[in-house]
Amino acid sequence: MQTILICLLIAMLLPYAAKVPLAMAMAKLGRYDNDHPRAQQAQLTGFGARALAGHQNAFESLIVFGIAVLTALITNNVTDVVALLAIVHVVARLVYHALYLLNFGTLRSLSWFVAIGASIGIFCQAF
Repeated sequence: MQTILICLLIAMLLPYAAKVPLAMAMAKLGRYDNDHPRAQQAQLTGFGARALAGHQNAFESLIVFGIAVLTALITNNVTDVVALLAIVHVVARLVYHALYLLNFGTLRSLSWFVAIGASIGIFCQAF
């Protein structure tokens, strides 16, 4: 159980780690506009726009992964398979974000499919 909880913690932190390159891109627009960050983010292009999309997608992915993990915990189906799938999810999400920033769209999409597949696999272990 400890492995999936650690993976859940990492997944919870990923959106905030993904904010770092986004904040750097925003700062390159002159300064980080803490009063109107979303308006400033809407002006981003290239790397900055990809950083924003990766940041937002990390939150979206967390919802699916979190529900899958909680379902496994609630149904008392925490197995070695669930732990392995949780690790696969986290690694795929780290790779996903790196590929997003580097602008490798096809590989990024493959990584997304691996991560979402791992989350669905965790959820299916509850049956």
